[in-house]
Amino acid sequence: MTITPISYSLFSWVGTRYYIGRVPQTGANNLYAAQRRFLASLGATDPKISTHLGRLEQRPVDNPLAKELAAYLANLPTRIDQQVYHDLGRLARTHHKTTAMVEKAVDVMVAVDMVVMAERDEFDAAYLLSADGDFTPAVEAVRLNNKKVYAVSVAVGAQLASVVNSYIRLKPDWFDDCR
Repeated sequence: MTITPISYSLFSWVGTRYYIGRVPQTGANNLYAAQRRFLASLGATDPKISTHLGRLEQRPVDNPLAKELAAYLANLPTRIDQQVYHDLGRLARTHHKTTAMVEKAVDVMVAVDMVVMAERDEFDAAYLLSADGDFTPAVEAVRLNNKKVYAVSVAVGAQLASVVNSYIRLKPDWFDDCR
C-alpha cells in the first residue's frame, strides 16, 4: 500500500510512503534478498520515497486443490491403476492444509500515519492506493482535518469510495505488461 501526500500550498510532492510486510529472512532467502534489493532500489530512486515495514505471518489455510483432487478421485467414472489411485488419495489427504503468508500491521500503519500526518498539517491531499473499506474511518478522520483523500485501485471499493474525495478506478489491462 502506498500513501502519497501532496501539499497544495507549494504545489509540491511531499513524498511517497510505501508500506509492505517484511519478508522473513529465514526460510525464504531468495524472496528476502529480492525484497531487500527492491526496497533499496525504491529508496535510491528519490529521497522522498520511504518504506514502512509491517510483518508477514504464516497462517494455515485449506488447500482447494487437495479438496478438488479428493472429490475427483471419489467420483471417477472409470477405474485407474490401484497404486496411482492410492498415491493420489494420500497426496490429497497429506496436503489438505497448507500455509500462506499473510500481511499484518500494514493497514494499521497506513491509517495511523494518514491521521497523524493530517493532524500535523503535513499534507493537503493524500493518494491512497487501495480499495480496502477498512480505511474508511481513517479517511473520515483525515477529511475532518480539511484534507483531501483520493483512493486509487484496480478493485471496486464501494465503502471507501463513499468517503474519499474521488475514487480513481484503474483498468486492470493497463498493467498487462507489468505481470
